[in-house]
Amino acid sequence: MGVEGCTKCIKHGLFFLNFIFWLAGGVILGVALWLRHDNKTSSLMELKLDGAQAPSSFYTCVHILIAVGAVMMVVGFLGCYGAIQESQCLLGTFFVCLVILFACEVAAGIWGYMHRETVSKEMKNFYDSVYDQAITDSLADPSKKTAVGEVLKVFHETLQCCGKGFGTSVFSVIMSKLGPQDICSTKWLSIDCHGKIDELFSDKIYLVGIAALVVAVIMILEMIFSMVLCCGIRNSPVY
Repeated sequence: MGVEGCTKCIKHGLFFLNFIFWLAGGVILGVALWLRHDNKTSSLMELKLDGAQAPSSFYTCVHILIAVGAVMMVVGFLGCYGAIQESQCLLGTFFVCLVILFACEVAAGIWGYMHRETVSKEMKNFYDSVYDQAITDSLADPSKKTAVGEVLKVFHETLQCCGKGFGTSVFSVIMSKLGPQDICSTKWLSIDCHGKIDELFSDKIYLVGIAALVVAVIMILEMIFSMVLCCGIRNSPVY
């Protein structure tokens, strides 16, 4: 015989929230793995220019999300088991883990908000260096295909864009027609790559932000429920 009355409702409520938390951890893990292996981001992140790799800030964040998702699934299972067994020790451990996770999430959220434009800015700078180098090489030797030109072509084909703006887009198409490398298609003439890069990373950060907000609300409710259940178990005459 375990806890009764309202405390029993809290117990089942905590189990339900922990199950949702466990599922949320699985969703975050799945989203992080999708971001890691998404064709568009993978194509851009694997690009190299003279041995220099594309900015890795995005993948660093994704790897952190993978770790967070895995930890959330473990902690969620711990909370479910602690609630079912009515174990003060497990619930106390679960509460401490939640506090640590919540503090890490708040810190990560603050850092992410302060650096929300860093990833897209770094990628635009990398694109600009690739574009400038490709155009310079093409002007120096219009009859020769270059490795940097192939890198630029991957950018344009992946994002379906052309140039930094309309002026450079027109110039890129002209260079494609006159030179040996088709680095830019006329069907993407009106789409600049800076805007596409912003759109690509802003959309994904938006998804991460929504997931983090939902998880934070669940964590607050779980901390309240776990403490109430602990107090109920301690005060129960059965124990």
